[in-house]
This record gives sequence, C-alpha cells and structure tokens, in this order.
Amino acid sequence: MMSKFIPIDFTQQIIPGTFEYALSHIVDKHLDLSTFDKWYSNDKNGAAAYPPSVMLKIILFGYSRGLVSSRRIANACETNITFMSLSGDVQPHYTSIASFVAKMKDQIEPLFTQVLMICDREGLIGRNMFAIDGCKIRSNASKEWSGTFDELERKQAKLRRASQRILARHQAQDSLSEDEITHDLKQQAKLDKSADKIKEFLATNEEKLGSQRKPVKSNITDPDSAKMTTSKGTIQGYNGIAINDDKHQIILQAQTWGSVGEQQTLKPAIEDLKKTTD
Repeated sequence: MMSKFIPIDFTQQIIPGTFEYALSHIVDKHLDLSTFDKWYSNDKNGAAAYPPSVMLKIILFGYSRGLVSSRRIANACETNITFMSLSGDVQPHYTSIASFVAKMKDQIEPLFTQVLMICDREGLIGRNMFAIDGCKIRSNASKEWSGTFDELERKQAKLRRASQRILARHQAQDSLSEDEITHDLKQQAKLDKSADKIKEFLATNEEKLGSQRKPVKSNITDPDSAKMTTSKGTIQGYNGIAINDDKHQIILQAQTWGSVGEQQTLKPAIEDLKKTTD
C-alpha cells in the first residue's frame, strides 16, 4: 500500500454551494459582530484566545451536524478537515467552547434575527403559511427534586426527621463501631444538606402557578423546567417550539418553554414571531 503526503490548502476545502460555505460567508461578510467586541478585546483581562467569528462558525456547523457537545466540537477541530478549514486550523479547548456558549447568550440571540433578515432579502421566506411544531427536551435536572411548595416543605420535614433518627441512634447505642459512626454521620450530613437546599429554594423563589392559577410543580435544581409526560415516560425538561415558513422550511422562531402543555406556549410563540418578522 502506497502512502502519499498531500499539501492541504484549507481555503480550498470550503466548496461553494455547501452549507459550510454559506455559513462562513454569512459570518464573515454579513453579520454584525460588534456586540462581541467588549468580550474579545478586553484591556483589563486581555483578548480572548479565539475570534468570535471562528467560535460561531465551528459551533453552528457542529450543531448542524448533530454535535451539541463542546467536547465533540473541540475534537472535530482536531480531526475533521471541514472544521479545521472553518476555524483556520486552530483547536479551541472544549472549556473555551462551553464558556463561549454559556456567557455569550445575549450576544448570540440577535444573530438569529440578522440571519432571518438575510434570508428575507434573498427571497427565501414566503410569509404565506407558517407551521408550528414542538418536542420535549430533557433537562439536566432530576425530576425527584420537583414538587409544589407544599410538597417540597413536606419533603424537607421528612429529611429532617430522617436526620434526627440517625442522631437518636447514636445517643441510644454507644457500642457502634467507628465505621458505623462514620457512615451514619455522612448520611446525616447528606440529609441535612438536601433539607437546607430545599429551605433555601423556598425562601428565594416564588411558587409557579398554572393556567388556572393553581400551584404547579417547581424543580429546585432547574426552576425554569417542568415535569412532563412523553412517549418514553415522564421527564424533567422543556417544550421546544419551532415555527417555520412553508417556502423553504426556514425556522423563523424557536424557543424552549418550561410549561407542561404546548397550548400554553402557542400565544407567546406567535407574539415572539411577530416581533421577529415586523
């Protein structure tokens, strides 16, 4: 088997007519990235390691290929020729990618409107008929930490009672071994920590009310999420709602909502669409 060394010109790897070419062209030529200037050029802390244009290209291209993990996108920048070409052959660490997504939320969202304006200018949006659809998205939070405020208060009291029973066991049995004492103390600390977590949440948050003004379950780990039923069982998560135009199936509005019924999200989704397209 013969091996061959081939010189690669990264500028020749992004072929016109492909999604990656359109993405690169729009980011470089049409998007206003001035909102990123403060983050990228910071006299106090120094400049960021990678230009926002590069980060946007690799993140958006990664999402288009189903790579939603920062680690997988970082790995692709080291192994995939298209990612290398989009990034200019730099390899951001996955923590840099995750930090960019987490901290730049307010700067990234307006780019969605800019892209829609470009699509509209190119005649890609018909504005005749819109389709609305949704899907349930799992949250990174346990549904076991969900409940109405009344339910959470009862859970807190239950945890306190369990902690007190461990303490009473120590007081009643002096013959416990060191291992048993250590194990029990760890369990008691865990129970007290969980109870304190609930207490803090109840003290710093307002109870969520449903469409009929009745209390609904809140999650102390992710208060914006909701407990909802899917075809695969009950999850703690969000309703992802998207509205697309019929001409070229371009998504005009997309949002996640921490409410159980999709009917509850219809009105605010349409109102957000009007703001975007007006």
